[in-house]
Amino acid sequence: MKRIIYWLNRAFTAFDPPLLALLLLMSVLGLTIMHSAVGGTDWRFADQSRNFLIAFIVMWAAAMVPPPVLMRVAPFFYVLGVVLLVGVEFFGETSKGATRWLDLGVVRLQPSEMLKIGAPMMLAWYFHRYQGKLRIADFLVAGLLLALPFTLIVMQPDLGTALLVFASGFCVIYFGGLSFKLLAPIVMIGAIGLGTLVYYEKDICQPDVDWVVLHDYQKYRVCTLLDPSSDPLGKGFHTIQSMIAVGSGGVYGKGYMKGTQAHLDFIPERTTDFIFAVFAEEFGLYGGIMLLVIYMLMVVRGLAIAVRAHTQFGRLLAGAMSMMLFAYVFVNVGMVTGILPVVGVPLPFMSYGGTALLTLGIACGLLMSISHYRPVRQ
Repeated sequence: MKRIIYWLNRAFTAFDPPLLALLLLMSVLGLTIMHSAVGGTDWRFADQSRNFLIAFIVMWAAAMVPPPVLMRVAPFFYVLGVVLLVGVEFFGETSKGATRWLDLGVVRLQPSEMLKIGAPMMLAWYFHRYQGKLRIADFLVAGLLLALPFTLIVMQPDLGTALLVFASGFCVIYFGGLSFKLLAPIVMIGAIGLGTLVYYEKDICQPDVDWVVLHDYQKYRVCTLLDPSSDPLGKGFHTIQSMIAVGSGGVYGKGYMKGTQAHLDFIPERTTDFIFAVFAEEFGLYGGIMLLVIYMLMVVRGLAIAVRAHTQFGRLLAGAMSMMLFAYVFVNVGMVTGILPVVGVPLPFMSYGGTALLTLGIACGLLMSISHYRPVRQ
């Protein structure tokens, strides 16, 4: 009887009020801009409404799972995700040149989405287990635990998802105690590589130059970022049209459902990856800033939950989920505004699609679980 009362009490107190308020606000904004992007209430609007409902239920379920239970299942969840990724390499379904889905008969899975949650959970479990006695070798092991799913996802290829898995996992490693002094050489190498890329852009972007580490379509995305006008009707079309839409919104925007770039079909993928262009065109600079402020408040709330968490596992996992949300927003807005390559990352709670919403719902549920967890004192 006590256990039943405990779970009933947890079910009605599982939510974190500040985070829940921000999520409800984002849901309203997301459905509003989806209504405008599709031009009414067609099947995509109905599907997105259903997706929000499912994500809310999953978030509620995740919020009721105590962190100690999450910590116990973390290694099994990670191993399952990696095994499914390996299965994708051998038995996955190929669509549009990428092999990302695994058909198990009863259900069709995209295992890479599992690792957005599974990788940081595993790393948080690892650092919790070895807290207080970490050595350089432990950080190397953590790097291997992150590199394994990252490499498998890149091979699909799915660079956008791989970057999000890497970002959330790397945040756990950094928050776990990785010294910035060890990162300085990597940052320097990255800066030198970026400078070299920009300086020799005309030479290395020639069609006969093989970049080895990237697929051809990924190479062209980077080259298009450096000079969208090189192929304005082909590979640079997405970037140019989205930048026109964002700029044409001006300070105040053109008004709800009055965006010409969106409703005249100049913005490609306007309900998914480029929905921020629709929002910026209709609500302008002020609307864009308001949206980014809401995202910032969500990230700040997540980090506040991390700071007040009662265990190392909770602190690291909450920090990772918060920074994963930041990475989603940074990469999507960056590619829409032309400062990052187009990598197919959706805008949280705005872009059409159930998979990303489900992942974000679980992430927010984990934050709420950590927020309300109070360890039993003996």
